[in-house]
Amino acid sequence: MKTMFYLRSLALFLVVGFTATLVSCTKSEDVQVSAPIFKVGAAISTKTPLAGIVKGTLLADSTYRVSDNVFINEGDTLLIQPGAKILFDGKGVWSFIVKGSLLSLGTQAKPIYFTVANTTKTDVLGADVTKDPAYTGLWGGILGETTFKNIIIKWTHLEFGGGRVVTSPVSFVANGGVAYTISSVNADGIVVLEDSWVYGSVDDPIRPFGGKYNVMRNTFEKCGFTGGEAFNVKGGTVGNFAYNLVIGAATNGPKPSNDGAGTKPQTNILIYNNTLVANGFRRSADGRGGSINFENGAKGAFYNNLIVNSKYGPRIVGASATYSGNALLMADTANIKYGYNYNYVDSLKMANQIYPVGFTTKPQPTDFPAPASFLPAGYKLGQAYDGAAIVQKNNPQFVNFPLPYTATKKVGDASFVGTFNFRLQPGSPALGKGTTSFTPLQVVPVSERFGSSEITPPSTDVGCYPASGKGNLH
Repeated sequence: MKTMFYLRSLALFLVVGFTATLVSCTKSEDVQVSAPIFKVGAAISTKTPLAGIVKGTLLADSTYRVSDNVFINEGDTLLIQPGAKILFDGKGVWSFIVKGSLLSLGTQAKPIYFTVANTTKTDVLGADVTKDPAYTGLWGGILGETTFKNIIIKWTHLEFGGGRVVTSPVSFVANGGVAYTISSVNADGIVVLEDSWVYGSVDDPIRPFGGKYNVMRNTFEKCGFTGGEAFNVKGGTVGNFAYNLVIGAATNGPKPSNDGAGTKPQTNILIYNNTLVANGFRRSADGRGGSINFENGAKGAFYNNLIVNSKYGPRIVGASATYSGNALLMADTANIKYGYNYNYVDSLKMANQIYPVGFTTKPQPTDFPAPASFLPAGYKLGQAYDGAAIVQKNNPQFVNFPLPYTATKKVGDASFVGTFNFRLQPGSPALGKGTTSFTPLQVVPVSERFGSSEITPPSTDVGCYPASGKGNLH
């Protein structure tokens, strides 16, 4: 019995001592185990091109080729892990049709690419735009059908999209029509585009026909060939457009309209802390394009936007009219709020359109430069004026972008970021000119996977690069 007691005591001593050693080692070495990468359903092989009905997970750091339209059925989810590349064949016709959920969850260290094999960007100032592949639409788009639930796109490059489809795979694009790089038709669906890059399109790269949108901290380059906005909103769409850099769009940055709303919610878009550079110069029609546009029953607000060398300042369509051959319908002017927007222009022609002639954008005392410094006494909405006093004044002092613009003879040649840096230098007059007296629209959830990572609040530093570093991270 004594022997048995001794053996049991020895065993207990050894177990306790071994456990204590493990705890001690764990504490002293501070071992950390990495969490596995999020996965949905089965892994999808790279050996077979993507086509038809697809669900599951496109694996991190893998390359997939698309050979036909890809359909994500209602109730299904397609997840794309960080570092994956989705390569199209350049025929301009294939799209991702989302009836369920698409999650493109790249990271800053490992972004995802939707692009075209063997296609190189043509980023040369003054190059012939008719030969630029950015404007040819080499694949279709990510298209949310009437039943789609989520289109969540984070840290993703969307390049050369928005092509014309021969036979349309969705209800809201006509045969032979432009697919748009991102589009949707379900007013209840959630669309998040954040921390991503949109490069090139035939027309608008983003055109919602309904949905709850948060478009935040992205870079838009070369949007539209002879026409097109970075974010051309139609009826039934609500959300935020904030901390985006838009350079060289054919027409505007964001353009809210309530067109085709029917029984959908009224279009309501909050536009704030964006940097809009050299937009509107591939749209030849007078009065069309340049920065921000509200028309046709849309409501919303715009604050803290830095507008540089754009063809026109923010335009709000007043009474329904025909302007330069274009039929224009009145925005919901009673429900559009704005102020604290900053304009810089190189030429008198642009200075004379900071408050577009013939429209109802009302000068705000909080705008910069102060309207009283260049508008005549007794100025009436929409009348012509002489903006000579502010030409080439109030340079916002970008870290690296020539103002007055001297890189080429045409302001509109600035259509891509390249080596330019649109952050503000210390001491920039654009610092501290904004307001934080409004609240972003909370229409999408805050979620690592099924919503926005963050709905970034406004900054008093105008534009998308506040000194705090909390805005655009590109």
